[in-house]
Amino acid sequence: MAFPYLEAVLGESYWFREGFRVSLIAGFMIFMYFFETYLDIRQHAALKLTNLPKPLEGVISQEKFERARAYSIDKSCFHFIHEAVTILMDTAILCFGILPWFWKVSGNLVAYLGLDAENEIMHTLSFLAGVMIWSQLPDGELREKIEKLAASLKFPLKKLFVVDGSTRSSHSNAYMYGFFNNKRIVLYDTLIQQCTNEEEVVAVIAHELGHWKLNHTMYSFIAVQHTVIPLQHLVNFGLNLVSRTFEFQADAFAKKLGYAKALCAGLIKLQEENLSAMNTDPWYSAYHYSHPPLVERLAAIEEPDSKKED
Repeated sequence: MAFPYLEAVLGESYWFREGFRVSLIAGFMIFMYFFETYLDIRQHAALKLTNLPKPLEGVISQEKFERARAYSIDKSCFHFIHEAVTILMDTAILCFGILPWFWKVSGNLVAYLGLDAENEIMHTLSFLAGVMIWSQLPDGELREKIEKLAASLKFPLKKLFVVDGSTRSSHSNAYMYGFFNNKRIVLYDTLIQQCTNEEEVVAVIAHELGHWKLNHTMYSFIAVQHTVIPLQHLVNFGLNLVSRTFEFQADAFAKKLGYAKALCAGLIKLQEENLSAMNTDPWYSAYHYSHPPLVERLAAIEEPDSKKED
């Protein structure tokens, strides 16, 4: 029982019956499914738009736009099917008590093997989906530029790595990790391949260093990541709002360092290569996206500083 003391006091009160609690959770899950499906329908309609957003006209070719559009529509169609199957499975698991049944069967199996069925610590085997191949970023102009940028910001860079991501997908990224004065920067090899010049790669690193300089990592670590089911969606929405604000701030930081043009070029290149959606529904992106849409980021970067001060 979830509330043994209250149930002992209130007896067989309907409000504390297991069936009611299950129905309440299932009802909330179904409500959120229909709400998010409504947002998905809005986004699907935006993906079907055949025209590039005006800020991207002349910047991204029609061919690449069509490729990204077709890819996004296919993903959207699959998403509808995936979510429908997921809500059916989750509701069935919850309403028919499949997990408690499976827990009981697992206990019987442990007992059958002659082990202690009361021991809740179960050892399971985990398999890695893939192995990342790491290597040091070779000496050269790119390494020198990144090290110079890190030194100018007093970032305690100890090592620069390149990770092999191209053997799995074309997704590109860069990130940093480490504690105190022992930090590393990791570049996906796809990022280096997709950017047209080293300045664009350095601009992406400047953005990531903006997260560090502005203490975004610490704030994100402190922020609550998980909560009870009824509040989880609201919390995630709030975290996305904070995350998008951080992204704008990190872009502004890179712009302040003189990388505005290179950052715009790098963001556009990543958008093209990752086949990300060019047209986004504002409601959908506000609810789902942890990063602002490309059009909004470009507009913020290109906005004159004097206008912001006014």
